[in-house]
Amino acid sequence: MANETQTTAYRFDTQKVRAGYEPKDHNYAVSPPIYQTTSYDFRDVEHAKNLFSFSEIGNLYTRVGNPTVAVLEERVKTLDGAAAAIALASGMAAISYTLLNLAEGGGRILTSPYLYGGSADSFKKIYPKLGVQFDYAKNILGPEKLAEEITPDTKAIFVESISNPNTVLLDLDAIAKVAHAHGIPLVVDNTVATPYLYNPIAHGADIVIYSATKGLNGHGNLIAGLVLESGRFNWQTEKFPQFSEKYYTLRDKGGNLRSFPEVFPDAPFTCRIRFNYLNYFGAALSPFDAYLAIIGLETLSERLAKQVHSAATLAEYLSAHEAVEWVRYPSLKASASHALYERDWEKGAGGILSFGFKGTQEQRETFLNSLQLFHYHVNIGDTRSLIVNSPQTTHGELEADEKAVADIPENLIRISTGLEDVADLIADLEQAFVEAKK
Repeated sequence: MANETQTTAYRFDTQKVRAGYEPKDHNYAVSPPIYQTTSYDFRDVEHAKNLFSFSEIGNLYTRVGNPTVAVLEERVKTLDGAAAAIALASGMAAISYTLLNLAEGGGRILTSPYLYGGSADSFKKIYPKLGVQFDYAKNILGPEKLAEEITPDTKAIFVESISNPNTVLLDLDAIAKVAHAHGIPLVVDNTVATPYLYNPIAHGADIVIYSATKGLNGHGNLIAGLVLESGRFNWQTEKFPQFSEKYYTLRDKGGNLRSFPEVFPDAPFTCRIRFNYLNYFGAALSPFDAYLAIIGLETLSERLAKQVHSAATLAEYLSAHEAVEWVRYPSLKASASHALYERDWEKGAGGILSFGFKGTQEQRETFLNSLQLFHYHVNIGDTRSLIVNSPQTTHGELEADEKAVADIPENLIRISTGLEDVADLIADLEQAFVEAKK
């Protein structure tokens, strides 16, 4: 029967269209309904008491939970093999709530230099004023020496599984071992890869972050983020005293104060985000945007498979082009990440790639202005193919020395492949190269 699902028995492609949703619980609607409501009636006073004491799970207020949003959370949680997930209004909210939850009261985050420009800029401008400092790892590509960069005040290691825009791959298994040996979690932004291409939790990650704006949804029509936890990390240590703190708002029916691990033993990290940061900072994902994300997820495998094929094809084409100085994509044998690609990335390394335009700034700008099929804007993971001069746009916040550390030269151009015919994409690039030479 269509309403009798046993999600634990199904594989990835079935879970992406079935997990987290039972039609019989929603008037047998085949597609998850949009619960466009602010709040929810209590059955009676006892029901309200149960909800506020967490002795019964249910809906209180859409800022902290909504049935449509819950379907999205449960589905992505299942695809990642996570213990819990929380959906938020943006990928940046997912990053900020995660980092504040980790380093509340002050601390340091050891991070990769290969990051999205907005993340790097926020690490410089916002968090230090809140007592959170960042150290850019010099040995992120050589994890055997990474332990030397961990201080007593380091609260986590933060990396991207596929870096934007350089597509750098990291040995997450080795990095996770270093993190765990020092009692700190590994946080992985898996936005570019999505759970279809890579499962960070299976490689030792404790927290996974997504900008669902990108490949998870894949249609360029919403802003959303998610935070997932593996359920394996011990948060009740001296390094994270905030998780042992007992709250009046977590009291049981007898009035006894409790901590998040006591109330939510399987999901203390995401539940602490939900009832502290989301509740009071308020970056709530709307039910309609959650619905769009759910619909986008249904074609995740098909979209990513084609985008990966197109990216690899474009990488080969660009590598042989006289107007191209270099190409960065892990499937290329010349890539510094190729060995890790061969080891860990059976389904491919994502739909973005970058290349160095060989020519003057004026020629580079003529090239971009001459493109007819590619869209020139700053998103990635769209069904449409996108192109952008990252050093001047997505990473324009970085100063010259910061771009040097991140290995982002001024002639870098980033491509995010869509679902068009790759032959048409090549033809569009070729005619733009011709225009740039005139």
